[in-house]
Amino acid sequence: MESAARSLFSLPAQQKLKVARSPGQISGYGFHLIAAFWDKQQWSECFTIVGSPLEHYAQLWPQDYTKFCCITEEFEREIKRLASRLVWLMLASLGISKDDVEWDGPKGDDQNASAVFQFNSYPSCPDPDRTLGLVPHTDSSLVSIVHQSNIDGWQVFREGTGWFTIQPVPGALVINVGDLMSILSNGLYSSVLHRVLVKRAQHRISLVYHYGPPAAVKIAPLAKLVGPSHPPLYPPDVRFMNIPFS
Repeated sequence: MESAARSLFSLPAQQKLKVARSPGQISGYGFHLIAAFWDKQQWSECFTIVGSPLEHYAQLWPQDYTKFCCITEEFEREIKRLASRLVWLMLASLGISKDDVEWDGPKGDDQNASAVFQFNSYPSCPDPDRTLGLVPHTDSSLVSIVHQSNIDGWQVFREGTGWFTIQPVPGALVINVGDLMSILSNGLYSSVLHRVLVKRAQHRISLVYHYGPPAAVKIAPLAKLVGPSHPPLYPPDVRFMNIPFS
């Protein structure tokens, strides 16, 4: 999957722009969506998949798109299974049963979950101290699963410590807690503020799978996790928007 992402970002700019993200859309090639909220441009590019990548892949790789589609579909199938199982295990650790969360089953087999899959590219930068690959933010998902490749640059903010780098571990995935998990758990799980640095002489690639509930679901702290000693920290009925900032 990482090799496919590298192949995509190594295409000529005119080829990548054939699948440029349309205004108001999430799918396609372009800059990170969070860039719209910042004055300075970030040193990165991304390609985002919602649903099937077939149409975009056929434009990017007219001769080989079926091969890349098979790779992506297999990866998404496995990573979705992992994400759903992780979400259930996290909720179960708080005493939440399947009866408390209608849109997720005990085996993480919900087929209506929302997902956004994103390839990120952080090219080498001649002056990395003057920019960021991605500005500080939290994810709007339940969880985000990150494959870092073998180059560091992903940083997490910890109160009292500041920014620290999550070093890549071969064969390991990073699990990032998102805003919706923080809301559901009424703050027992905290969403993670993170950013990405760029390198002077290295081109960094990452893959991020953002997993969330069905799009029509309204999110609020689960009733079992709210009480006199632990009042709700978030307003009820927060609309879900799985926007891939990472």
